[in-house]
Amino acid sequence: MRIITRTVWILSIVSLFADVASELLYPVVPVYLKQIGFSVAWMGLLEGFANFTSGISKGYFGKLSDEKGLRLPFVKLGYFLSAIAKPMMAMFVYPIWIFFARTTDRLGKGVRTAARDALLSKEATKETKGRIFGFHRGMDTLGATIGPALALLYLYFNPGQYKTIFYLAFIPGLISVMLIFLLKEKKQPASTLGKGNFFSFFKYYSIATPQYKRVLFGLLLFALFNSSDLFLLWKTREVTGSDTKTIAAYVFYNLVFALASYPLGAFADRISFKKIYLAGLLLFAVVYTGFAFVPSTPVIFLLFLIYGIYAAATEGIAKAWITNMAHETNTATAIGFYTSCESICTLAASIIAGLIWTNAGSFYTFFTTAVIAIITIIYFLLRISRQ
Repeated sequence: MRIITRTVWILSIVSLFADVASELLYPVVPVYLKQIGFSVAWMGLLEGFANFTSGISKGYFGKLSDEKGLRLPFVKLGYFLSAIAKPMMAMFVYPIWIFFARTTDRLGKGVRTAARDALLSKEATKETKGRIFGFHRGMDTLGATIGPALALLYLYFNPGQYKTIFYLAFIPGLISVMLIFLLKEKKQPASTLGKGNFFSFFKYYSIATPQYKRVLFGLLLFALFNSSDLFLLWKTREVTGSDTKTIAAYVFYNLVFALASYPLGAFADRISFKKIYLAGLLLFAVVYTGFAFVPSTPVIFLLFLIYGIYAAATEGIAKAWITNMAHETNTATAIGFYTSCESICTLAASIIAGLIWTNAGSFYTFFTTAVIAIITIIYFLLRISRQ
């Protein structure tokens, strides 16, 4: 049986191009925003608001996709919004416009995520979910490796030409949208939850299986203390004193993540999602403990190697695990509910990490997070049966 189907290939290549577009701007956005007058506080507010919009909308649009019995309209709209948001950032420098453009980008992610993951789930069986989601996650992250590398190459030859990169990022974004039109779908049976308001996706919890609820609790416990990777990058910049080494470490991490995603997904299909996910959490605890003790530059790159394996063992695996416990007519709602709650927890985690860092120092920020990862492992061992 063919595991990586045409649909999975196309969706994975779409994600690759979309991530090239997004991550092409990764080294540029902070510098560009500073150049047009944004303070660090305003940057934090911008990113917090944009990511909250993305997070809370995933559940709503996931449920709406189940209500309509359709996935592709949401996937197309989501990638289109993200594509057009890239050049919008460079058109005007007014703060309200920058907020609108950045929020449009993140809203696109909210619109498409649950519907796209439901499409991927439908292409898999319970025995191949790890490979399907691992392959997609790997291709997506490969784009996150290519994007910053292209940005660094462009800036090497065109230093200071930040605005042009925003327009260039529109090209891979547009390609990602065009590729989606190669896909077709048949309308699925409508959701059994019925219609409701913007927050009605929370009703899914009332019909979710006990196993879904227990797994969800563990995933969100970890997410509540798993802050933004920016904290790792800030520490890396602090230790190395080099922007180039910091970005190189980030690119290296994404490359490892991309290469390890499919093999670990396949391994999870054979031995269980739980075992691979918990192994990933253990690696996470090692990385954060390492960062707590001010590592040297070579050790930082070793930690980012381990961190890439952790990400490959958890991100795609968590979604595969969730979809295996979802009701067939509510797959997008189940994913949307999880990803919305996860996004809210991640926002809270970054706020908590920032407060700990400011008041107690980076050691306690990283060490506290490592301890929570161990507590989460213990929870899963005690509360979750083999899956």
